[in-house]
Amino acid sequence: MSERIFLAAAVALIITLILGPLLIPILRVLKFGQNIREEGPKRHLAKAGTPTMGGIIFLVGIVVSALTIAEKPTSLEMVLVVSSMLGYGLIGFIDDFIKVVMHRSLGLRAYQKLIGQFTLAFLLTWVANRYLGRGTDLVIPFTTIHLELGLFYYPFVALIIVGITNAVNLTDGLDGLAAGTTLFSALGYVAIAWLAATQGGRVAILAYESDLAVFAAAVAGGCLGFLRFNKFPARVFMGDTGSLALGGALVGLAVLTKTELILLILGGVYVIEAISVIIQVISFQTTGKRVFRMSPLHHHYELVGWHEWKVVIVFWLASLLCAVLGVIAYIAGMI
Repeated sequence: MSERIFLAAAVALIITLILGPLLIPILRVLKFGQNIREEGPKRHLAKAGTPTMGGIIFLVGIVVSALTIAEKPTSLEMVLVVSSMLGYGLIGFIDDFIKVVMHRSLGLRAYQKLIGQFTLAFLLTWVANRYLGRGTDLVIPFTTIHLELGLFYYPFVALIIVGITNAVNLTDGLDGLAAGTTLFSALGYVAIAWLAATQGGRVAILAYESDLAVFAAAVAGGCLGFLRFNKFPARVFMGDTGSLALGGALVGLAVLTKTELILLILGGVYVIEAISVIIQVISFQTTGKRVFRMSPLHHHYELVGWHEWKVVIVFWLASLLCAVLGVIAYIAGMI
């Protein structure tokens, strides 16, 4: 199994590295350039016109790698986790297409995105429960306690799913930030899925955990390859196509490995980014004052005076620590 995990990461990495130089010029010729919001940091205005929708590059690498290396590529588990990634990626692609190609700055309206995202979330959880015996309980991190939610499981986990996918999207605001943080989150899920397959895990059906580790490794490899083109100064942006897809991949792994609450720890950087936006909005609407110079949080540090690359490196390290803590939380529940 370990060989397939490493092979999946390598194949996704190589495909992404090959596709980058081929697709980036095409995106540039098609004038799929990023629009930079004027209220953002002024230094970002220089990035206007950088090709976006580059998430297609690593999505191809991830899908090809996962489905060719997995032991059972047509199993419902693999179909479900790949569909979760591509489903959320499709919502992002439509949003990018409207903004970039049709030149409508707002893209999809918020309610349209939420309808699509919640629909996918309910489908993911329902199929996992109905056909895979996933159950409607949650495991409390660092413990072996299972909290049975019954029907309340679906709306509660749907909120986590939609929240995380949008939080990954919020994190995609600096060159290499979302790709790097997701690289570490995916590696965390490689460890969790591998432990579930080799040590017994927490779910009733364990036959597919090794393939989930393969999928997570492919996600990590794709993110690593994309950093070749997306690190500062970025030659291409992933767009909502990529960021929502990565969020979809993580939530799919969380549901199938019974780690929905652990995802909040493992993906702690995304959670903090989202909380910073919520705090900023509430503070400004209630007091007229801003807690941060700008939200999400990574922009605050930019305006404090940190170089963009320094912000990204610090957030990568934070993501690595969160991933380690998430794996520890999982292991603690196995003891």
